Amino acid sequence: MDRRHFLRLSGALCAATTALPQALRAQQAPVSTGWRGFELTTDISVKEPGAHTRIWIPVPYAIDTPYQRGAQSTWQVSGGTAQLMRTPGYDVQMLAVQWPDGQAPRNVTVTSRFQTRNRRVDLTQPPPADATLERPATLREFLKPTALLPTDGIVKTTADHITRGHVGDVARARAIYEWVVENTCRTASTRGCGVGDVRYMLTANDLNGKCADINALFVALARAAGIPARDAYGVRVANSELGYKSLGKAFDVTKAQHCRAEFHAAGYGWIPVDPADVRKVMLEEPPGDLPLSDAKVRAARVMLFGAWEMNWVAYNHGHDVVLPGSAHDAVPFLMYPNGETRAGRLDSLDPDSFSYKLSARPIAI
Repeated sequence: MDRRHFLRLSGALCAATTALPQALRAQQAPVSTGWRGFELTTDISVKEPGAHTRIWIPVPYAIDTPYQRGAQSTWQVSGGTAQLMRTPGYDVQMLAVQWPDGQAPRNVTVTSRFQTRNRRVDLTQPPPADATLERPATLREFLKPTALLPTDGIVKTTADHITRGHVGDVARARAIYEWVVENTCRTASTRGCGVGDVRYMLTANDLNGKCADINALFVALARAAGIPARDAYGVRVANSELGYKSLGKAFDVTKAQHCRAEFHAAGYGWIPVDPADVRKVMLEEPPGDLPLSDAKVRAARVMLFGAWEMNWVAYNHGHDVVLPGSAHDAVPFLMYPNGETRAGRLDSLDPDSFSYKLSARPIAI
């Protein structure tokens, strides 16, 4: 393992755990600092009787990064055809499957293997001299508004208010992060991971929801402040090694989808953040309904500005995703299996009705 990565990660873990009581730190499992291998399997059985069924299944990000690499996907399809495809714009990768008629069987299994390692950008040190430079076109792309992430009006006004007096992209992004942590609320009744309609959230003063709402708010405010930012859509694949019961899921991960966020700062590159998971800790970490002053919440709040525990795999950064061959409008993002028949769209947020299951397990590398 790269020694600099180990030292940076160790620093992140120390920062996150020093706020915890000693007894709680002692209960934590050892934290992995090297690459870990996982296998993610998606099983879909189409029960909808309609003809001309199409399914679009997100697969792990295929381009190697310092925190995720080696993603490869294979599939088996009964009675239909399948093709690995990418959409333009955000380069979202998916397996597109279709069946021309309603005859059984209509089953598909997608198996993805990949490696991850915990991620941290050390913001206590000056930017590294060997930092990878991002293409200007990419940075411009992640400053643009989307259908649900506008950067004008109330979004721009709010971003300007939050960042006033803060100098530099890291300081201004931190101000946005802290504002989002303090002003949002995770709502258990929100379907799936939420929608991320930022203008509605701010106009209605309804800053409730789940990760696709809370982290979208961070991304939109950052873009409105002139800071390139993006969502990262994926799914949890293992339990947390940091002692957080709420921040991990293993084996049956059918409902473990999770959206994260990043922003870009000159010299540092893309910096991971996750204000939504701070709110998840507050709501779900035993015994539940923890205050911002709780030690575990404070530790998560420190850690999740600049670090991700990679018990999670990234699919893509896409917004307004056009599903190839679909008869319907673009979807806000691709984090769940999507499907449609001639009768209409299948409900991606109801895996029992849609009939899909995701499972994850560790594998040797």
